[in-house]
Amino acid sequence: MFVNEASRVHRDVMDGRVRLPQIGAVLAGDNPSLPWVVVDGARQEIVPVSGYLLDRMLGDVSPLTCRSYAYDLLRWYRVLWAVDVGWERATESETAALVGWLRSARNPQRERKRGAYRPGTVNAITGKPALRSGYAPASIAHNLSVLHGFYAFHLHYGRGPVVNPVPANPARRAALAHRSPVEERVRYRRGRMRPKIPARQPRAIPDDQWNALFQQMRCTRDRALLACYISSACRASELLGVQLGDIE
Repeated sequence: MFVNEASRVHRDVMDGRVRLPQIGAVLAGDNPSLPWVVVDGARQEIVPVSGYLLDRMLGDVSPLTCRSYAYDLLRWYRVLWAVDVGWERATESETAALVGWLRSARNPQRERKRGAYRPGTVNAITGKPALRSGYAPASIAHNLSVLHGFYAFHLHYGRGPVVNPVPANPARRAALAHRSPVEERVRYRRGRMRPKIPARQPRAIPDDQWNALFQQMRCTRDRALLACYISSACRASELLGVQLGDIE
């Protein structure tokens, strides 16, 4: 009876029929070594999460990366709270519930305004496709990577479940290992529960939009600067950091 009940709850979460408990939060930390902390419903710091985030900060990740990891782990804990499973007893069943929920739930950051582009259409000005209301495959893959690292970190110290609840993909790790650039890229299959991430299509600005952009320039100097920026093919960060000493 307990197994059937647990399976029903997992399935309800997976199919999006259960709203995750909106408890816990990501708060700014008091120390530079841990700029973000995850707290539970009682506003108590979740120690296993803080230990992992601190390890990531010692690995020289940025505070924004730490914040992103914190939100992924908060979402994971909300799934665990919904199915009433402790983090140290998590299995692939809870990972499947998370992936299913991410596939079916609406992303609150994707609330569309009236008159916005419909999902699947392309913005005529920017060339960007309008995303669907749910979570993107890249977001799901990122959440799984964070969870795998979280449990791998605690497993190193003998904490948590004996088996990582997020399935690993040795073929992917071998393919991403350092190899000569002249070698042919190794193809590998996606790991279990990993979404298929579509390849990014290159975007270009049509000629008429280039003409409209140059017409907005108020003087010849601005047109020359814009033409220089475009022809140099520099990254945005490189252009923003240009100083007079960098110009020949």
